[in-house]
Amino acid sequence: MENFNKVKRREFIKKSGIFTAGTLFLGFGGSNLYGAFEFAEIENSIPFVTLSNNVKMPILGFGTNTLMGPVCIQSVSDAISVGYRLIDTAKIYGNEEFVGQGIKQSGMNRKELFITSKLWVDDAGYESTKKAFQTSLEKLGVEYLDLYLIHRPRGDVKGSWKAMEELHNEGKIRAIGVSNFNPNQLNDLLLNATIKPVINQIETNVFCQQHISYEFLKNTNIQMEAWSPFAAGRNDIFNNQILKEIGEKYQKSVAQVCLRWLYQRGIVAIPRSSQKTHMIENLNIFDFELSKADIKKIVALDVDTTQFPEWE
Repeated sequence: MENFNKVKRREFIKKSGIFTAGTLFLGFGGSNLYGAFEFAEIENSIPFVTLSNNVKMPILGFGTNTLMGPVCIQSVSDAISVGYRLIDTAKIYGNEEFVGQGIKQSGMNRKELFITSKLWVDDAGYESTKKAFQTSLEKLGVEYLDLYLIHRPRGDVKGSWKAMEELHNEGKIRAIGVSNFNPNQLNDLLLNATIKPVINQIETNVFCQQHISYEFLKNTNIQMEAWSPFAAGRNDIFNNQILKEIGEKYQKSVAQVCLRWLYQRGIVAIPRSSQKTHMIENLNIFDFELSKADIKKIVALDVDTTQFPEWE
């Protein structure tokens, strides 16, 4: 592809891959997958992981942070129409109502979707968590959530977790987890938890690869999930020469290389886009495999620091 490197954002790959039905079992490390990933028995479907409580979750989903109003509604509807089933939102995004409208507009059966929302720090504590969760349900227009996360390790985390455990036991949440917790914070929660968190959603991208958390989560059987897998375009990621060269090798975009790298580490990712072509492009990562040499080059990009210091 002669002009591939000249594309500022990323080139839409017109030929969509068809994913083979069945189960893929590969080992950990190198270019292999961490764990086992099953494919739904339909064409153009997204593989899913099985969480520690046996709930199945798509390994690739759709993020909604910063999407608002009509753009959010249409983006969520479009994402579902092209194949996404995992939809991620949060109270602090201020868009749960729009996400809910987008889900309704899509016409998709609720049972076919995996909907995630998150508890913000202002609502930490037992009673506040119960109220905040109910508000999220009402804004989304659903009767239950597939996954509910403590967004940040702030305030009365233990009180919040107790409330979430009860909501889970009542059947209102299929799985509960956390976001932005480091291993020490997770260990503290595990000491008092009756139900173990199934997921930790943390910043993960080629510049912030989270190797310590990755090993900790792997050893504790907690699924790792990446927010901002493209680092929100920071560090000029889409023009990174190493990623572009790897992409040329497979006739893939930088975005597809980033997502494939996460997939081969067994990490759930939730890229966001309001452009339908980019949504489709992000799904087209299951028809190639990064080599060990490619993985080594990507590992060398790690600067081991957040790309969002303003969120620390």
